[in-house]
Amino acid sequence: MKVVVVESPAKAKTINKYLGRDYEVIASFGHIRDLPPKDGSVDPEQDFHMVWELADRGASRVSEIAKAVKGADKLILATDPDREGEAISWHVLEALTARKALKGIPVERVTFNAITKASVEQAMRKPREIDQALVDAYLARRALDYLVGFNLSPVLWRKLPGARSAGRVQSVALRLVVEREMEIERFKPREYWTIVATLTTADGATFEARLVGADGKRIQRLDVGTGEEAAAFKRDLERATFQVASVEAKPAKRHPQPPFTTSTLQQEASRKLGMAPAQTMRVAQRLYEGVDLGGETVGIITYMRTDGVDMAPEAIQDARRVIGKEFGDRYVPDAPRKYSVKAKNAQEAHEAVRPTDMGRLPKMVARHLEPEQAKLYELIWTRTMASQMESAELERTTVDVTAKVGPRTIDLRATGQVVKFNGFLALYQEGKDDPDPNAAPLGRAMEEDEESRRLPPMKAGDPLKRERISSTQHFTEPPPRYSEASLVKRMEELGIGRPSTYAAVLQTLRDREYVKIEKKRLQPEDKGRLVTGFLESFFRRYVEYDFTADLEEQLDRVSNAEIDWRAVLRDFWRDFSAAIGETKELRVTDVLEALNGLLGPHIFPDKGDGSNPRTCPTCGSGQLSLKLGKFGAFIGCSNYPECKYTRQLSASGVEGEGDGSSAEGGQPGVRVLGNDPATGLPVTLRDGRFGPFLQLGEASTEKGAEKPKRSSLPKGLSPSAVDLEKALALLSLPREVARHPETGEPILANLGRFGPYVQHGKTYANLGKDDDVLEIGANRAIDLIVAKEQGGGRGRPAADPGRPLGKDEASGRDLVVKAGRYGPYVTDGEVNATLPKTMTAEALTLDEAIALVNAKRASGGGKPAKRGAARKGSARAASGDKPAAKKTAAKKPAAKKAPAKKTSSG
Repeated sequence: MKVVVVESPAKAKTINKYLGRDYEVIASFGHIRDLPPKDGSVDPEQDFHMVWELADRGASRVSEIAKAVKGADKLILATDPDREGEAISWHVLEALTARKALKGIPVERVTFNAITKASVEQAMRKPREIDQALVDAYLARRALDYLVGFNLSPVLWRKLPGARSAGRVQSVALRLVVEREMEIERFKPREYWTIVATLTTADGATFEARLVGADGKRIQRLDVGTGEEAAAFKRDLERATFQVASVEAKPAKRHPQPPFTTSTLQQEASRKLGMAPAQTMRVAQRLYEGVDLGGETVGIITYMRTDGVDMAPEAIQDARRVIGKEFGDRYVPDAPRKYSVKAKNAQEAHEAVRPTDMGRLPKMVARHLEPEQAKLYELIWTRTMASQMESAELERTTVDVTAKVGPRTIDLRATGQVVKFNGFLALYQEGKDDPDPNAAPLGRAMEEDEESRRLPPMKAGDPLKRERISSTQHFTEPPPRYSEASLVKRMEELGIGRPSTYAAVLQTLRDREYVKIEKKRLQPEDKGRLVTGFLESFFRRYVEYDFTADLEEQLDRVSNAEIDWRAVLRDFWRDFSAAIGETKELRVTDVLEALNGLLGPHIFPDKGDGSNPRTCPTCGSGQLSLKLGKFGAFIGCSNYPECKYTRQLSASGVEGEGDGSSAEGGQPGVRVLGNDPATGLPVTLRDGRFGPFLQLGEASTEKGAEKPKRSSLPKGLSPSAVDLEKALALLSLPREVARHPETGEPILANLGRFGPYVQHGKTYANLGKDDDVLEIGANRAIDLIVAKEQGGGRGRPAADPGRPLGKDEASGRDLVVKAGRYGPYVTDGEVNATLPKTMTAEALTLDEAIALVNAKRASGGGKPAKRGAARKGSARAASGDKPAAKKTAAKKPAAKKAPAKKTSSG
């Protein structure tokens, strides 16, 4: 018997079918070991010695692998073909060696780029040893991220209250977002005009030509800057005679884009499918690991974490065959296309992301896939096919026109483009992130119409008749905010991080509330601005783009066995530790002074009336400045305590939202939204210990006085998006949504400790992520309550019935995935197993569920509380395997462990 170790149960299931009875395939569920989230896990004093510990379920996974290996003929490590995959195999081998579980059993490492029978069998015939250079590159990256997180984050906590943490790559990505926002805020619009003549040929055909020159001088886009200049050109053109000066038609070609890499897949899925990078990678993982195509489980795309744009020769030939069959021989180039990587610091040049079988057309597999999977597979298939198709053949025509008025000559130009042969455009055209916002609207329209517009027949010397002359005013626009796709593209261009990490970096920025997404665009939160400002002021080198890219290049050299990984760490740590040491004497006043200068234009925007934007609006003599309080940064007056004016950091709190004064002696984070029309009491938005909240009126110091009404903000609602109307609606909760169809009693919508919910009597039902507590309607509320009541008893809220997955043939038990208090979990009625973060309840398969439950049973945890147990125990059991986790909490408090984990990410 040969034991094969892979990462996931889905991958294990697929490969097991290919290899047969002589093999046992076991999933490690990703990494089995990690650095303990505490100081000392990486010790620079001991030449960066790293201490590893088994992850939450690592011990049970190692035990299962060790048990399977006992008496086996061979151990085959078949994790993914990249640095992370190499590291997982290394960790498994190290853990088994430490347990002395191998005892002379040979160990082999195999990799395959696609999970198909042919790829797997071929890989098994070409085993190798673990690539230590790739492992070293992983160790260096992990140590760097740990050293930055565990040394820089405490500085943030001490010197910048309210900041969460700082990571090596995420801080640079955040800087990109913040700098773009500052560029937008500094932008000054500039006026310009476009002049367009609508002309007619002798045959009566009309076309448009735009002003490009006058009096022998070329006129650029912004050269006509006033209405007076535009009117002068228009007057002259309305009196001019027009003639064709020249006609030039040139053939041109448009070539297809290469097949997808990790980065371009994320970008295009965002543009065309609206998928976030994390969602794209999750769906692609399922397509790679294997899907059921009518009884056959097979991976239908190649490995999705790659910088490479090349394809295997047999895949190219397969693609050319399908192109000829589906589109005709005219669409097949004479020679196969070859592509090269243009991204800075590209490495791990595996194949591009492509279908494993080019003949597996999207329409053939769509009925076997979930909607998201079908859309992403079609995108990958079309891009791959297009990359090997013939170029599009175009004809671009330029017509120059002269307009004479007296001694003056004015030049105009018309352009057109005709597609002679569509080539790859018959199948695919790459999306665009952001067109030039400062191209004239007419110019953009012309560019967009070129592909389909044909100019009428003309020749030099032909007279033209004027139909009309139009002049249009425009203003230049600021650069657009980054979308997730355009930020990923920019990071790749700069060589920041690795494409496989981009999805996690973006998610971390959102989780830490450093950025938010508004209208699919990334906008920095005030907290993110402060962190970036602090790092630029005191750790500038470590958020510089070139420094981060150079560090990535050194890691690539480590992976190529060119330099020692510890040497990279020594060079980094020498300067970084010195920079950390310099902050020990740093005073909070120094931090405030630096941030006041750096963020001044954002915090104190110009009012446009010549007045000092930093003058206190309450006392008129004090100067406003940034201050730090228990709950973070706020703006306060220099005359405190005589003047108690405070407001939130956002500049939006300056005008139109009350005078900002606080009646609580300068308490930070208090913003007056206005007065309640019904009571006349002030409505304020405040920062509290557990987050922002709304308050109606002021707290009284008199004994027995009624407390002011308060309301928390629903999850996902940014404080900057709260106005008086929304605040009053939240403060008015609970609200009656409907009447119960049987009892006639009210169904109420409200906010609670665990989020928004609807209530009927003693029955409560949580709202879904797409439900709005202020907008939920009667039908939806009734459906939630009825569904809850149908599963409950004795007046208690009904337990989540969950989603049935099927029966485990080995145990005869039915498995169900449910939503628990601590996250989704799977249960067979006897054992509960929490889903790892890499899995979602919606995508969980029966085989994955069985593997999770069996792993939990093997570890002796996850058993539901028996009937009659204490209520708290029952509640915990209903939400997954929390009781088992609680046993370890006595040794290492979770409250300390959780934040530490976050700080070590990059």
